[in-house]
Amino acid sequence: MVNYSRRQLDLTFGALAHPIRRGILARLSSGEATIAELAKPFEVSAPAISKHMRILEKAGLLSRKKHGREHRCRLEQKRMREAEAWIEHHRRFWNDRLDALERYLEENP
Repeated sequence: MVNYSRRQLDLTFGALAHPIRRGILARLSSGEATIAELAKPFEVSAPAISKHMRILEKAGLLSRKKHGREHRCRLEQKRMREAEAWIEHHRRFWNDRLDALERYLEENP
């Protein structure tokens, strides 16, 4: 089994738990964007968007760089891949367990 940092997974899944943050990440999957561009589709205050951005940054899901007066954000895929690997490991485990149960029930009606 791959070793996962429990704290990092908690940060990642916690960040993914909010629809606005998932929307921000979905937008960033098509390329870099400014904070203003990321905030545009959501009807929330600037401080609320800033809070969501900090949570995503803390989780390692996005990074930002300052270009003049703008902050450009980009998706950091490493943490998403780690979460995907964790999910895949558990999906395989449970599929194997359920397949074994199915075989047992077929052999022992």
